[in-house]
Amino acid sequence: MYSVQEVFKAAGVPVDFEMFFFSEVHPHMSAPLEEVAKSVSRNGICLKGPLANPDYSISGELQTLNMKLRRSLDIYANVVHVKSFPGLKNKHEGIDTVIVREQTEGEYSALEHESVKVISFAFILYGVVESLKIVTAAKSQRIAKFAFDYATKNKRKKVTAVHKANIMKLGDGLFLRCCQEMAKLYPKITFETMIVDNCTMQMVSHPQQFDVMVMPNLYGNILDNLASGLVGGAGVVAGASYSSECVVFEPGAKHTFAEAVGKNVANPTAMLLCGAKMLVHINLQQYGDMIRNAIAKVLLDGKVHKDILYLN
Repeated sequence: MYSVQEVFKAAGVPVDFEMFFFSEVHPHMSAPLEEVAKSVSRNGICLKGPLANPDYSISGELQTLNMKLRRSLDIYANVVHVKSFPGLKNKHEGIDTVIVREQTEGEYSALEHESVKVISFAFILYGVVESLKIVTAAKSQRIAKFAFDYATKNKRKKVTAVHKANIMKLGDGLFLRCCQEMAKLYPKITFETMIVDNCTMQMVSHPQQFDVMVMPNLYGNILDNLASGLVGGAGVVAGASYSSECVVFEPGAKHTFAEAVGKNVANPTAMLLCGAKMLVHINLQQYGDMIRNAIAKVLLDGKVHKDILYLN
């Protein structure tokens, strides 16, 4: 985040930051959720770093701060643009894929409980845990429409719906039907469906076939990270999360890299790219393009962070 501020200052970007320390690991130092949400709602945009989750919840709540922020502002659509950078040598070249993920329901609904407790002879607690996956027609239709609208606005030609309806016939079946019905309203956009396990194989073997992909929560989280690894890793992929009123720009692969805290060794590329995307969004495209072009030149010159060096 500090790197973004330094670059914005050097580039003369006319943006002021309203800064918040927002943390679940250090809750006593963190700004209140309500205060952060009010700021995002008031400004309409937010530049956010990855939030680390504690090993256990002091309050006993299952929802993380990330989930609470999304739900408080109804930030339902996570969009990660995975694109190859010239100068970064990866197994696959020419990747240009947008992953659209519904992120307010599905497996991340924080509805789980231990229904049966068993005490073993070693006095170790085991049991049966039930975790609920929530799928609604309203939110499935909304994310499908978002994906097709995104494809139309950005002159994309194809939308792929990723699912597991062959096994989860009701839950993923509902999501799939909503996507199929929405596709009929966009006849100029090619529509296809793909089972998620086949999709992961296709992603690593021939990722260039994908254009816009839309999927439920868990699959999106997995494929975001998989796709990031194909173009240089978590440190070079930007993302954004949308509600109907605001946009939160954040790295596409949400790795916190906690071991780098205080060492000034984290790769700032993803956050800088998020900053560039944010500037384009608020009609400061000349500054956004300037920053993105500068990043591309640095990478093309072979000046890469060590996490990229290891991958290459």
